Amino acid sequence: MKRTLPFVKMEALGNNYIYLDCIGEDLPTLVWEDVAVDVSDRNTGIGSDGLILMMPSTKADLRMRVFNMDGSEAKNCGNGLRCVAKLFFDRGYSNGKKQFTIETLSGVVIATVISTARNEAKTIEINMGYPQLEAEQIPFLHEQKNEPLISYPLHMDNNTWHATMVSMGNPHAVIFVDSIAKAPVETVGKKLATDVRFPEGVNVEFVQKVSESEYHFAVWERGSGRTRACGTGACAAGVAAVLLGHANRDEDLLIHLEGGELQIRWNAEGEVIMTGDARIICAGDYYM
Repeated sequence: MKRTLPFVKMEALGNNYIYLDCIGEDLPTLVWEDVAVDVSDRNTGIGSDGLILMMPSTKADLRMRVFNMDGSEAKNCGNGLRCVAKLFFDRGYSNGKKQFTIETLSGVVIATVISTARNEAKTIEINMGYPQLEAEQIPFLHEQKNEPLISYPLHMDNNTWHATMVSMGNPHAVIFVDSIAKAPVETVGKKLATDVRFPEGVNVEFVQKVSESEYHFAVWERGSGRTRACGTGACAAGVAAVLLGHANRDEDLLIHLEGGELQIRWNAEGEVIMTGDARIICAGDYYM
């Protein structure tokens, strides 16, 4: 007899994952890397950008594990955090509390339910903590390990791309362009994502400035390819905009991603605050 996995498919700005509730459901012990590959396949599985587990934690109110569609485990996922916070709140695990903590591989973050609809979480704010800017923290192979990399020239295929490196618990290379419509996401982005200078790979963001407080955004994510949104990438873009003098510290920035909009603020205390919605697409049983 085939085993079944009860799942929920959720999306935030079109960034969609399969979510498994390891708090309230009695799930079998499985090789989650393999499960992520299977469920993500859009022809033979459910179809998604990856797999996310909502689990008990000894350090926070809950724990989140993130697996990309190729089976690799990610340290963090901004859109995933909002979705898992919604699932935790909607299922009553927070006991009505609108603020709680989530453990990730890159540390513990704070989630706050900002608005609800029909007693379910709608808009969620995540305090993503402090961005890391030094080469060793990204990580990026550079002689000066403690040097911030702002508008750093990356030479590739007879072209030079100026990238600002930011880690939000996972690595990002933010490149500002004149036109987001002409951004080479699937060529330059794809190639940079596996560049040997990034020993853990890198998420590559292309950003176009509209005004000091408004930006367009496109991304190539390591392990998943081009996606409609990346929450940690939007946070990195907001930090890069401030570092490059495009935006002001402690002001709300509106980031237009392909899947929707996020509000990002790098506050005076040094923490990055991300605010946006999350939504359930469907739920069911996955037959194994």
